[in-house]
Amino acid sequence: MVQLFTTLGPRSADDLGMILPHEHIFVDLRTPDAPGFAQADVQEVIALMVPEVERAQAAGVTALVECTPVGVGRRADMDKAVSQAAHFPIVMATGIYREPWVPSWAQQAGEEELYEWMLGELTGEIEATGVRAAWIKLSAGDDGLTNVETKILRAAARAAKATGAVIGSHTIRGRVVKDQLAVIESVGCTPERFIWIHTQAEPDFDLHLEMAARGVWIEYDWIGGQEAVPDAAYLEYIRRLLDAGHGKILLSHDRGWFDPGNRGRAPQPFTYLSETFIPKMLAAGIDEAMVRRLTHTNPFAAFAR
Repeated sequence: MVQLFTTLGPRSADDLGMILPHEHIFVDLRTPDAPGFAQADVQEVIALMVPEVERAQAAGVTALVECTPVGVGRRADMDKAVSQAAHFPIVMATGIYREPWVPSWAQQAGEEELYEWMLGELTGEIEATGVRAAWIKLSAGDDGLTNVETKILRAAARAAKATGAVIGSHTIRGRVVKDQLAVIESVGCTPERFIWIHTQAEPDFDLHLEMAARGVWIEYDWIGGQEAVPDAAYLEYIRRLLDAGHGKILLSHDRGWFDPGNRGRAPQPFTYLSETFIPKMLAAGIDEAMVRRLTHTNPFAAFAR
């Protein structure tokens, strides 16, 4: 059975509707050696984030994917507490962010140790929380993969091949995605189980098309944000990909979140896609069936296994 593993247990496609494939509940963007890194009172996190989750539910969202990996404050226990308080499934990841956020233990670990760790979280649980990781979240430097990032990616590709889990990578440059695909293919993983997170940051649209033609999931995930990508540009990207026959598109906000290093930060709501962008998609001639595919069917297909 194909299932999406969540903080509330496995879910089938029939259990879910709209899924946001790139959001955050809890993040610490300081490096792991910062005092108090990833530390917070769980009730403080619940008080800040449950209302945002409830607003998303009211806007039709049935689950979201937490994209915080090890290195930038992953806390499956915090996510699970928010999930249980809101009765809302959250999808967690194994994996490690890029340098300089790679923790010292992962710097020192060999590929085999990293593979076994990821495999354990994908088949068992994350840090005795009872939450199984659904997928693998990584990142790569803008100038190319470092040796440590390559080691982590090789381990991730092996774990993905063994479990069917998807790999998603925060990769700003399309040329670096090419390097990543070469690495994962060298260990027998395929581009079809790779998500190019933040594709919109690559200005060369031909690279969007090239990666889509190789089977990669194309994720546009700053929708409604402050970054310099207007809605009209996203609509054009979506239309051009669809016209070229590429429907493996994911849409999200990259919003949230509770940040222990910046407690004064107000969370950004998870509702722009539902309330503003989808009406613009419909007005632009993208029909309801395709909107449903992009916001319901695709996220489940990408992250379920």
